[in-house]
Amino acid sequence: MKRIISLFVCFLLAGPAFAQDSAEEAANQTLYYALTPAMVGNYGSGERLKYYKADVALRVASQEAEERVKHHEPLIRNQLVMLFSQQTDETLGSVEAKEQLRQEALKQVREVLEQEEGKPLVDDLLFNNLIIQ
Repeated sequence: MKRIISLFVCFLLAGPAFAQDSAEEAANQTLYYALTPAMVGNYGSGERLKYYKADVALRVASQEAEERVKHHEPLIRNQLVMLFSQQTDETLGSVEAKEQLRQEALKQVREVLEQEEGKPLVDDLLFNNLIIQ
């Protein structure tokens, strides 16, 4: 009988430890927030109109950060649309140029969130799809 009671007490004490581990795992999980719908617009200057379509996802570290990013999405989208519209064929023409654009977009998103929230909140920016025409 003592063994059953001691076993029961052990399980009772172990329950909060398991709950704490899963709470820590939930706090440290990586989340991706997709800016939907995709951003579409014109870029470059010249006689012929050129178009871009960008599907962008932002990597954040917590649910709270995702909520804050969602709250500031209109401002983030505006900043990205302005950045994309300033591009040229040279800045969108190669893989290296697209990577540089991705880094600049990440930098600008972080700056916007730093101004609004006091911290960058976004760990990375990913192009799920980037089409230029």
